[in-house]
Amino acid sequence: MTIGIMGAMSEEITPLLEMYDEYENIEIGGNVYYKISYKNAQIIIAYSKIGKVHAAITASVMILKFGCEKIIFSGVAGGLNKDLKVGDLLLATSLCQHDVDITAFGHALGFIPEGKLFYTSDATLCHLAKEVAKTMDITIREGIVASGDQFIASKTHKDSIAKEFHAIAVEMEGASVACVCDNFKIPFCVFRSISDSADGNANVSFDEFLESSARISADFVSRLVDEILLD
Repeated sequence: MTIGIMGAMSEEITPLLEMYDEYENIEIGGNVYYKISYKNAQIIIAYSKIGKVHAAITASVMILKFGCEKIIFSGVAGGLNKDLKVGDLLLATSLCQHDVDITAFGHALGFIPEGKLFYTSDATLCHLAKEVAKTMDITIREGIVASGDQFIASKTHKDSIAKEFHAIAVEMEGASVACVCDNFKIPFCVFRSISDSADGNANVSFDEFLESSARISADFVSRLVDEILLD
């Protein structure tokens, strides 16, 4: 089996790379992919760079070049729900693109013709994630995650996205990865550790909590990989 693991920034995959002893660096399309032989499988790790376009390129390369059969996205996100606190682990049940707007043609906000408004995470991977959470004695939150090519710091903007899409967190890559995986029929899941809360102070708390939040998510994903290989 070949499993792809993605993050958007180097901080989001560094904790994962530290968990494995050896890996091969492979450069493709201006990015580096880290190939790891682990147990009876291959693991491909990469950080896409920030944004939906870069994330879509990386996910496509993982599938078409490396033959990834499952893709996991690990990283951080901003909370939209007041109940989400910094460090909380979030499983995206589905993902949408909050910055897509062709409503002038009668389409719903976030919808692209011949696409989907919401992309649903793989049920089996989600089930395994919940089992891992139980063994780690941690609470994993679930909900809709909204993606867009904007860092959302304004409370007004956060509230608008939450209301429109019923989303509980916002980030800049997940929905594009979900779209690629859906089109290629590849099971995927997106995990985010909350790095900033819904209190309007995103520009302050993001930098402060990025590294610690990424490590929470990375630790969880490494355990999920072990569970996938046992399943």
